[in-house]
Amino acid sequence: MRFVLASASPARAELLRQIGLRFDVVPSGIAEDMVNGNDPGESVAAVALAKARHVARSERDAVVIAADTVIVLDGEVLGKPADADDARNMLRRMSGRWHQVASGLAVVDARSGREAACHEVTLVRMASLSASAIDGYVGTGEPLGKAGSYAIQGRGALFVERISGCYFNVVGLPIARLVDLARAVGVDLMREAFGGYGVCGSTQGSDDPPSR
Repeated sequence: MRFVLASASPARAELLRQIGLRFDVVPSGIAEDMVNGNDPGESVAAVALAKARHVARSERDAVVIAADTVIVLDGEVLGKPADADDARNMLRRMSGRWHQVASGLAVVDARSGREAACHEVTLVRMASLSASAIDGYVGTGEPLGKAGSYAIQGRGALFVERISGCYFNVVGLPIARLVDLARAVGVDLMREAFGGYGVCGSTQGSDDPPSR
């Protein structure tokens, strides 16, 4: 089975490699300005599905995976910074506060036409940041090209005080939801990752801890 990641994100590609999936990268080129603060979850899911559909039209033999991630602070969507000054401003605003990370995810099986999409939201609390810490981080160049101007999987981890929810969602690809979406279109990612040994059942279990 052939998989295609409809994203140029190195972080998403690394997560797919981490779970043992072989794939090609074909960025969609779809604009990411459809997201609004009124319903960012539904918006990012729509963007992800648009990306997957766009790539699926040219990759007819593949299962296409697409995602879109934004930061939401006080109801305002913070996308990728326009420049270093914009990155500094975003980090100053998030300093010492909670924000939301919303990722839309979509899987399209171009062979059958089946598709599924969803979104995941994780809460992240940023530590209180000094001006020098912000300047030093922006100086590394890492914030540029990152939604909200930080990367939790990189040096931006130094700024993250706490999270509530899925860590992989903050990176940009909620793995548990990806497994479920793939299953919804008839694809067993665990079978693909484990060389033919699939695991039945949903990855989405109860939030309650096991009884003792």
